[in-house]
Amino acid sequence: MLDGDSSTHVHDVVVVGGGPAGFYSALLLARRGFDVALFEEHEAPGEPVHCTGVLAADAFNELEIPREAILNTLSHVRFFAPSGEVVRHTTPEVEALVIDRRLFDWSLHLQADASGVSIFAGQRVTDVAIHPRGATVTLGSGATARARACILACGANYTLQKRLGLGLPSVFLQSAQVEWPTDPFDQVEVHFGRGVAPGGFGWAVPVRRGDSTFARIGLMCETNAGRYFEQLVKRLDTRLGLGRTAVGADRMPPRQKMLPLAPIHKTYADRLLAVGDAAGLVKATTGGGIYYSLVSASIAADVLGDALHRDELGERDLRPYQRGWRKRLGPELEAQLSLRLLANRLSDEEIDLLFELARTDGIMPIVRRTARFNQHRDLILSLFNHPPARRIFFRRLTGSGQAAIL
Repeated sequence: MLDGDSSTHVHDVVVVGGGPAGFYSALLLARRGFDVALFEEHEAPGEPVHCTGVLAADAFNELEIPREAILNTLSHVRFFAPSGEVVRHTTPEVEALVIDRRLFDWSLHLQADASGVSIFAGQRVTDVAIHPRGATVTLGSGATARARACILACGANYTLQKRLGLGLPSVFLQSAQVEWPTDPFDQVEVHFGRGVAPGGFGWAVPVRRGDSTFARIGLMCETNAGRYFEQLVKRLDTRLGLGRTAVGADRMPPRQKMLPLAPIHKTYADRLLAVGDAAGLVKATTGGGIYYSLVSASIAADVLGDALHRDELGERDLRPYQRGWRKRLGPELEAQLSLRLLANRLSDEEIDLLFELARTDGIMPIVRRTARFNQHRDLILSLFNHPPARRIFFRRLTGSGQAAIL
């Protein structure tokens, strides 16, 4: 409860943020019988949408998450080189699903509510204080709530993490994204090049809503995401019919945000855990974060639930959370960041050379053999061990630089 309702009530856990990581950790803890309060600054779950909303098909079975938000499947991808050359890839089975992010978050909201979580929408947390007997969160209204422990699930906003001594991600990119109506299309497009998205890439993902087709168009890049987004739209316009379909009220401006590509230094402290984007747990290769948010939330709920039962909530007691996600996600995160740091250095000519290798020198069989939507490490290591590809990736590095990356 908020002070003013009951000045003596202390929750077991207070969760800051109502995205997938926040709702999922809250409902898992509530199902274990804990008193959980969740505070979300926006009135409606899933608002605003910053996410491309693509999840691995097997994540729904692994994590028992709601299926009603699934819109369509993805099996076909076209990769565009700076030169305009195209490489196509089709997965033998459906590996990726497009979701309605608002409905997905709303479904998690309903599950959390049904599990007994006290949800306070439209309540922005401005401060978190940790003290020997618990945690106190302060809201924008000045009201406070108290709990034995706190989970930060506040997304890629690191004000609280920095204030609480958890640190900041060491690597960021900018991103911009929008969903607009388009002519029908069924293949994901991925565009590379310094003139498209320096240090990153642009994309268009087909979305089915009933009989209508939409595209989630976006990019991640080092700088000037808004300007590069407009250039990407011009590149896509003729093929997707954006000039005819995305007009007027349908053509909303893109949402921009900073995208963390590396974990924060510490994701735990006395009576405190950080999960999902709030912990910097994002795929450095694609910028996707939903799966890692759910996995880290599950690990956090396990560790914190056990610590609550023991009433041992110190830093040492919560350290197994960071060990847990590092064991589960660490090798993937490290490989992805290595590839991202190397790819950021590539010129357009070097990217074109990689596309030529994909067309002529056996890279696509490696992709077909090792690429998985949620597991990128095997593909990355296979590319690094492919001699022609390795020469392109590492030609700008000295021997010590190669060792630092790997």
